[in-house]
Amino acid sequence: MEKLLEIMRATQGESADASSLTEDVLDKPFTDLNVDSLAVLEVVTQIQDEFKLRIPDSAMEEMETPRQVLDYVNGRLEEAA
Repeated sequence: MEKLLEIMRATQGESADASSLTEDVLDKPFTDLNVDSLAVLEVVTQIQDEFKLRIPDSAMEEMETPRQVLDYVNGRLEEAA
């Protein structure tokens, strides 16, 4: 979870309040967090690079909250183990 939040903070840039990205926001929609679709794509791309897994576009389109991203990635990592 901490790695996901770290990646999200990095993609927010200097204009956003990255300190607001904590465990408390895991179930909030990206739109409520002012994270647009381009930022979500960047988060997914960094996760793919970091964890060496592929996230299909169809799965990414269904990810509306940080928890959904986290659950998807954790599930894929468990499958690979």
